[in-house]
Amino acid sequence: MIVVEESVLTQEVFEDLARHAIRAEEALRLEFVNGKLGVKAVPDGDHGRIIAWLMQICIQLGRGMWLFGEQGLHVETYRKGNARPDAVLAPLENFVGQGEWASPDGVLMVVEVTSYDEDTDRRDRVEKPRAYAETGIPVYLLIDRETCEVKVHSEPDGVRYERVVTVPYGKAVELPDPVGIELDTEPLKNWVR
Repeated sequence: MIVVEESVLTQEVFEDLARHAIRAEEALRLEFVNGKLGVKAVPDGDHGRIIAWLMQICIQLGRGMWLFGEQGLHVETYRKGNARPDAVLAPLENFVGQGEWASPDGVLMVVEVTSYDEDTDRRDRVEKPRAYAETGIPVYLLIDRETCEVKVHSEPDGVRYERVVTVPYGKAVELPDPVGIELDTEPLKNWVR
């Protein structure tokens, strides 16, 4: 992870750098969270299957919601940041007219599925929960393939999520309002190493 001073990397410079990176290498995805420029790991087949499973569940909800894959979001209230969650639950028309890095307004939930890389602990378990809470995103769902647990972060107070519920794969967990569904995590046992 490269630490970059906020004054050096403006929003416009970051967006330009991210566009050039993806043109140079299709699998290269950049994020700028907590003052650090980072590379998001390339998803594997199990990672993709977990997102597809969650998408099937969200489709059944109806209610005009959609689970968008890898929608870039502006995050963090006191510094400019950009994250590319694995999935974002929002109204179907929420991102219409916005660019690659959209406003988090209207987002009900962000989802991260851990990768098997050295930055996962810091990125998905520490920095992103803080950035998403600062942004006011109501629910952060972390599907942790290393620990075989699901963590549901909710009740953001502008600094952190005040409520974190952790369950092992195989148990049901409530995704609180505004998502409002119970998630049976049993199928996740099929998609870990």
